[in-house]
Parts: sequence; C-alpha cells; structure tokens
Amino acid sequence: MKIKQITYIIGISALPFLGCKKELTTTPTTSVPESLIYGTADNIETVLNGTWSYMNDTYFTYANPGYSSILRTSDVMGDDIAIITNKYGYRDAYEYTLANNQTRLGAFWTILYRVINNTNNIISKIDASTGTAEKKAQIKGQAYALRANSYLNLVTYYQFNYQVNPQAKAVPVYTEPTGPTTEGKSKSTVEQVYQLIISDLTEAEKLLPAYQRPSTTKYKINIDVVNGLLARTYLNMGKWDLAAQHALEAKKNYPYMSEADYSNGFNDLKNSEWIWGHGQQPDQSTASYSFHFLDTSSPSAYYYSFMADPNFQKLFDSHDIRTKLFLWDGLPSREGYLRYQKFKFRADQTGDIVFMRASEMTLIAAEGYARNSDLPKAVEQLNSLRAARKADPFTLGSQTKDQVIAEILIERRKELWGEGFALSDILRTQTAVVRNPALGTDGKPLQVTVITPDGSSKVVSAKQHTTLKFPDGSAFKPNSSYYLFSVPQTELNNNPNINK
Repeated sequence: MKIKQITYIIGISALPFLGCKKELTTTPTTSVPESLIYGTADNIETVLNGTWSYMNDTYFTYANPGYSSILRTSDVMGDDIAIITNKYGYRDAYEYTLANNQTRLGAFWTILYRVINNTNNIISKIDASTGTAEKKAQIKGQAYALRANSYLNLVTYYQFNYQVNPQAKAVPVYTEPTGPTTEGKSKSTVEQVYQLIISDLTEAEKLLPAYQRPSTTKYKINIDVVNGLLARTYLNMGKWDLAAQHALEAKKNYPYMSEADYSNGFNDLKNSEWIWGHGQQPDQSTASYSFHFLDTSSPSAYYYSFMADPNFQKLFDSHDIRTKLFLWDGLPSREGYLRYQKFKFRADQTGDIVFMRASEMTLIAAEGYARNSDLPKAVEQLNSLRAARKADPFTLGSQTKDQVIAEILIERRKELWGEGFALSDILRTQTAVVRNPALGTDGKPLQVTVITPDGSSKVVSAKQHTTLKFPDGSAFKPNSSYYLFSVPQTELNNNPNINK
C-alpha cells in the first residue's frame, strides 16, 4: 500500500471495549492536535488500545474480518482443512489462487503496516510524554512486541523461511513514523527483518517483566506473550535452544485446559491455557465473524465451510478427547463432509479469538529439543500434552531424531487445527502440502454412515479435498511460490522503490 495511505493513527474518542474505557474510534490523527494525542502516557495508551482494536475489528470484506483473516488463510492453505468450495470465503486461498484476490491481499498489507506505523509513533513519542516511568515502560514494551508481531507475519508469509536464504528480499522495513510525503522503501532482507523482530522483542522483554495484566485482558501483551513471540521467532530461524527456552517461559503460568473446556468451543479468553487472544462482545464482534467459517455445528453459522480432511481424523487415537469432536455431516447441503467441531459460537453469536496457547509452546519446546538431538526431553514435552488429551504416549525406544520430529509435527497439526499455523509450518519446515484422496481399507473411495435430519442413517461417499494440485497442474512441492502472499498491486503501483 502506498506509504502515505497508511499513516493515519486511530484517534482518541473513547468507547467501551473489553472492559477498557480507553478505546478508540477510527478518527484520523489529522483531526486532533498531535500534542494532545501524544502529550500524556494515558492518551498514548488509548492509541495503543485503538491500534489493537483496528487490527482485529476492521472489516475489509466479510471474509476479511481483521487480523484473524490472515490466520484463516494460513489454515486453508494446508493439509487438513477441506473447505466446502461453493461457500463464500476462502476458496481462492484453498486453491492457491490467492494472488488474484487483491482485496484480501490489500487487507493483509494494510492491517500489518498500519499497526507498524501506529506503533512507530508510540515508540518514538512515549518517552517525551507525561506519566510514570512504569506506565511508559508498559506501553512502550507492548508497542515493540506488537510491531514485532506484524513484521513476523510479514517475513513469514511474503518470503521463504530464514533457513532457505537469509539474504532474500522480503518486505520494506519502517521504524519511524511516516507521513503523506514519506518515500516508500525497498524490501529489506529476511535477515534484516528478523534482526528487527529480535531487537523489538528484546526491548519488550526488558520493559515488561513487572507488568501484571488483569486476567480479563489477555489481549494486552505481557512478558509471557513476549516469550511466546520469541519462541516462534527462534523456531523460524532454526535457533532451537532459544526457541525451547522461551517457549517454556511463556507457558509456565498456563495449565492445560480440561477435557470439558476442550469441547466448549474455543471461544473464551478465560480458558486456562490461552496466553494471548482477542475478546469479543455483542456490540464489538467483527473478529467473531471468523466463526462463520470455523464453526460447522452451530445453526447460526452462515458458511460452516472449514470441514476436516477425512485423512486428518486417522491421525488420532480412538480414546483421544479430540476424537470426540469429529462427526460425519448428514444435512442435505453438506452430506458426507467431516465436521471437526472444535470452534463454536457462544449463545450471543460471538467468539473470542485465540492467538497463543500453552500447548503451542509445549510443541515448540518439544521440537526445539528434538532438533537439538535431546530426544528424551522432546518426548517428555510431547507426552505431557498427549496425557492432557488422553492420547497414547509416544514411546521413544529406538525411534530416530527424524521420527520424533515427524511425530511432533503431526501433533502440531492435531492440536493447533484451525488456529492459523498450517501454512506457516509448511513454509517453516520447507515441506510440501499433502492432500490425498480419502480411501477405505479396500482402496476404494471412503464410504461413511451419516445420520439424516429425520434420524435415519445412510451410507454416502465421504467428501474430501477438491484441490490436489497447484493451479498449473503441477504436484505440490516444498518452497513453491504458490505458498507465498503477493504484495498487493496498489503497493507495487504506488511504491516504485519496493523492488529496487
């Protein structure tokens, strides 16, 4: 997006949000004197909160409800979600024709760079504001971490993994506030973007250790979120020991959820193992629109298009608590699709959005240990999660390092389904998408029994993936350009420096 089009910061009019009375409307800063906006730490906190609100609760289209649309796009570009393609939503991403959808690409770019510019303003101006040192440290640390999260998304999806080529050109980097006359920058290298991410998170780590957020405000970034972002960053970079170290720090205050909570709909910030998320309420519920795609069981879900690949179900033990979430659909419009009923609307048609959980951190620690050849510790972490899900423990025995890593990556797919990690893991591990036909034990198309609306049963063919190759007819392969998000055409048109 042209740089002068992303310079507006959310304004300072107050409105209630998640119990916080310092949230913002979308009035541009050009209508309010800058000295008023940035004069006090309290006002700057309002800008920070409003940036978060903008990031998550801004519609571009119904299929692009803020930041969560990036995660949903990652979901459908992987192995395990077989979407109903005649439903509205994410068919372009599922079929790897995302480059044709300039609205979605523009939404992603705008969200991430507008957050960056807002946090650049906060970081550059907070020190000169009035307020306590403690308050300013809290705000500045959160701004650094939020900027790092935006750049981590950009470098993850717009270029291949750090371990492929650190010198590959990724995305432009801006660390100072921009204005209408700011000249667009050229792309920085993958390595340069990661250096900034690590620098930002290191600053946040210094500023936030004393910050104690209220338990009802898990949208605010504390030291646990910072450690979680560091764990993700180091995992991407192949720095296994640091990834494991920060993952264990991030998760230590978040016990695994109960079996009952696992089947409750993944819609509540109060869940014990949620480290970071975005809360929703009826009068501020834009991000909840994601549940219209994820929720395949509530009558109120409009699209219910994120069905499970039948081969995904085969990854689970029969007594795993997650196995209970599968159901073959018998409704006429979706007969034979496999529901994975992990996400459900609450009764008021809202659902909180999960961004980081303790189980993800467990799996990062396990993978870090395994890739560092500490297989006993890797299996210990893996089995702590499996025990919580009542799944069979993994026995190390004579298993090799590669076999242990493969098992951890399967567990990531099982545990994190629908939470936005499918494509990022494919890019990170430099593997190919795997989508196979659903076959029975006889090698023929899988037949399943469904219950129809009148209560009778019938045998039907299982619905499965409809996209099994790239658009050009070639087989899925690692490090394909089809996996990468494209820079939107508006940015290419308006920033002549981007590819220099």
